[in-house]
Amino acid sequence: MAEPLKLKAKSASPGIASGPAFLAEKLKAPSAAERPDVAPAPRIAGGFGALEKAIDISISELEHLAEGADAESRDIIDFQIEVLRDPTIAEATGARMQADENVVFAWVATLDAYIGELEAADEEQMRARAVDILDIKNRVLGALAGTPIADFPPGSVFIGKDMEPSRFLAHDWSKGGGIALFAGSTAGHVALLARAKSVPMVVGTGRFSAADGDPVRVDGDTGAVVLKAGGMLIPAPAQTPARDMQTESGELRTADGVPILLSININDPADIDALDPATAGVGLMRSEFSFTSIADAANEERQLAIYRRVLEQAGDRPVTIRMLDIGGDKPLAGLEDLPALSTSGLRGIRLLLARPEIASVQARALLRAAVFGRLSVMLPMVTFPDEIDRMREIFREEAEKLGRRSLLHRMPPIGMMVEVPAAALMLDKFGSAAFFSFGTNDLAQYLAASARDDIDADAGKAAPAVLRLIAQAVKLTSGKPVSICGDMAGNPSYLPGLLAAGLRHFSVAPARRPAIRSAIIGLNADGTRAAGE
Repeated sequence: MAEPLKLKAKSASPGIASGPAFLAEKLKAPSAAERPDVAPAPRIAGGFGALEKAIDISISELEHLAEGADAESRDIIDFQIEVLRDPTIAEATGARMQADENVVFAWVATLDAYIGELEAADEEQMRARAVDILDIKNRVLGALAGTPIADFPPGSVFIGKDMEPSRFLAHDWSKGGGIALFAGSTAGHVALLARAKSVPMVVGTGRFSAADGDPVRVDGDTGAVVLKAGGMLIPAPAQTPARDMQTESGELRTADGVPILLSININDPADIDALDPATAGVGLMRSEFSFTSIADAANEERQLAIYRRVLEQAGDRPVTIRMLDIGGDKPLAGLEDLPALSTSGLRGIRLLLARPEIASVQARALLRAAVFGRLSVMLPMVTFPDEIDRMREIFREEAEKLGRRSLLHRMPPIGMMVEVPAAALMLDKFGSAAFFSFGTNDLAQYLAASARDDIDADAGKAAPAVLRLIAQAVKLTSGKPVSICGDMAGNPSYLPGLLAAGLRHFSVAPARRPAIRSAIIGLNADGTRAAGE
């Protein structure tokens, strides 16, 4: 039997603690629907007034934490309150808003700049203050979205890159527990608090693998973490090459023996729990359905938790996450102040490029999530090749920033949704796309010149044109991975035409998977029916 793994760390607070692991990056605050005592989220489209209200709420929460706190805890809370009341932060945020930035992203950008300065400081004590500012940033985002920071189970060993001071102060340590941080600092506020409350804590372990509930022992006396047998350090990104999304050898074959990859589409984060990695990967995760407001979209840590969850649930299977396809008929609360949404068709990648602050946060979350599985990123509503190039540049810039902050990340393959006829006719010009996936819902709408609400009635009439366009487009892909994830993929009557067009990867709604699987095994790869069928 394998021996437990002992990791060398640095002692931040003495003592020994054992308990079930709690992974901070999987922390997810309950929604307002799950917590009826919480008032509905405030409307974000209220400009600076909404931000002022969220800051006031955050200050009230911190003052509540300070009630009955010891002197050291009170000093830390006072520091955070002082930052929240700092007029220079309000001025910097206001200046960004005057430059046409949304209030939520103006706040995020202002605090991120402050965090970056602290993380680049020469003195360790200054670098350790970065987590205090991150704490403040996320607390205000939570107030904007109506989703305050959730606690974790008493007696757990908290595992994460770092820990926010307010999360430490809000937790009940009387039941025991400890802290093991991949990074962290012995000069940070959490280390100071841990020593004051005799909570065993170590920092600088490096990232290691553990599952929620795994037994973990923190030795704050010698500076070590002991994991159960099978635990391991996670290698750096360069040692973990990404695999191609199409190299999966599926068990499904056509009647004449051609392998077919059958994946599922995910719309709701709740669908993640039903994902069976033994049978299917994710061909399309529509990320916009994971967020109810612009404050959610601005919360990098919340996005990371959702993406990591689906990647870990998928195991070795590939997962394709589409970037936010918002705008048009899919508004996001807090962006109603953009008149372009109703006047110029600004949606999908056009909106992301017009509002790079939105794209940058999502890019960082996806880059960080990519180390947890076989992630590919898909861009929505792409029309011109330069749109992919510009988005790839955003990913490169954010990857460089994550590297400077020593945050583990990996560049995923970046492909495109083929749902605009102009792009489908010119796929050979999209050389920087790593893969293509046909979105037949919008493709049919634009080919038939139908309104979104009317396309259902016209779908059958438009199908022959869509099938012909797909067949032509597949020939232009130059051998790159290609799939289909629109509604036509889940309709058995269209399978003969789609197979004849050369498609070998289908992604469908989970409920449609059994029917499509049965239909495929009765067809040859050219779309003809197998003998005897």
